[in-house]
Amino acid sequence: MASCKKGRMKDAVFRRLVSLALITVFGIVLVLILFRTNTISSLINSDIYESAESIEIIEPKIPKLLLQNELSVSLHKRNQIPPRNLDLYPKLVKDRVVIVLYVHNRPQYLQIVIHSLSRVEGISETLLIVSHDGYFEDMNKIVEGIKFCQVKQIFAPYSPHIFSNSFPSASPRDCKDKDDPVEKQCEGTPDQYGNHRSPTIVSLKHHWWWMMNTVWDGLTETRHHSGHILFIEEDHFIYPNAYRNMQLLTELKSKKCPDCYAANLAPSEVKSRGEGWESLVAERMGNVGYAFNRTVWRKIHNKAAGFCSFDDYNWDITMWSTVYPSFGSPVYTLRGSRTSAVHFGKCGLHQGHSRNLACVDNGNVNIVVDEIDKVANIKPEWEVRKYEHQAGYKAGFKGWGGWGDVRDRELCMEFAKMYL
Repeated sequence: MASCKKGRMKDAVFRRLVSLALITVFGIVLVLILFRTNTISSLINSDIYESAESIEIIEPKIPKLLLQNELSVSLHKRNQIPPRNLDLYPKLVKDRVVIVLYVHNRPQYLQIVIHSLSRVEGISETLLIVSHDGYFEDMNKIVEGIKFCQVKQIFAPYSPHIFSNSFPSASPRDCKDKDDPVEKQCEGTPDQYGNHRSPTIVSLKHHWWWMMNTVWDGLTETRHHSGHILFIEEDHFIYPNAYRNMQLLTELKSKKCPDCYAANLAPSEVKSRGEGWESLVAERMGNVGYAFNRTVWRKIHNKAAGFCSFDDYNWDITMWSTVYPSFGSPVYTLRGSRTSAVHFGKCGLHQGHSRNLACVDNGNVNIVVDEIDKVANIKPEWEVRKYEHQAGYKAGFKGWGGWGDVRDRELCMEFAKMYL
């Protein structure tokens, strides 16, 4: 009788041990699944953000001028998705320079810049943000294939390219070309040259301004970032030494060039490959591979009214002609004397590959990268040579137009208030 009781007790103990083992195994499998899908890894590695406060999701204010459509709402939600590849690169270095690549709809160009980025030394240490002007599936697929770093996609939910028959796209009541609003009974405010807005043209400036406000003040991943952010476009070929050089430049900027607001990967003259000097160079701000910090962003944001009211559809010409001059002193940028990025595009940013009158470019480039450009080639002991009185857009230039419609200017100001 006693032996039977002992046998039953052993069976009970054995069954309990088996149950505990199965529960443990199930728990381990569940943890692995969650880790693979970034659910737990994003919590464990919360130090990839600047502080615990930064996990708060900031809801942007919807511009008063717009009635969101289904795609716009969907893109807004997608912008809150955490970065991809957290399982491959769970931790980012603390002194990282975040990279923002802003794109439109030139997949043949995007493939080239992505390939060049994949060869950049140190790229796996940082976060790459790809900002889309609207939504294009070919562009989305290319970015989803990135495996060399953490990558987050954001989509401009108020781009003219995702609306039809309503502002900020063209509406049936919009004036066209040089229409007289009274005579044609149409809607619109012409620019200084008498031309009415072109949605595909004004989206260039809208996207840049929306992106800047969103990256600096709206994204969980960057709204508390205290370092520099590097901005590049889809037709910029990036050299293997670009990231290491940019880290050096941002570190040296305050010591070597207190007057420098930013750092650049390339000369302001886009056709130049640099001087090849054994010195650093301070010159006017360029638009190829430029980086600045939050202090500079605050100065730019404070000039929102000037940016949004200047009659030029180009963001960079607007900055050179009205924003930078308003700072009260020359705006210099620091760079090396050899370029670390090259502008290779032949087609304009808003000449996509699918329109009837689109610019035709097969996207082939032949950029020779010398051995010296594969590793950091900036020396901390170098002195700075400064260019003064350079040619280019300055205060007093009245703009090329294209930005005269009151609605565009108001939408621009709405973007500046999204996260306030």
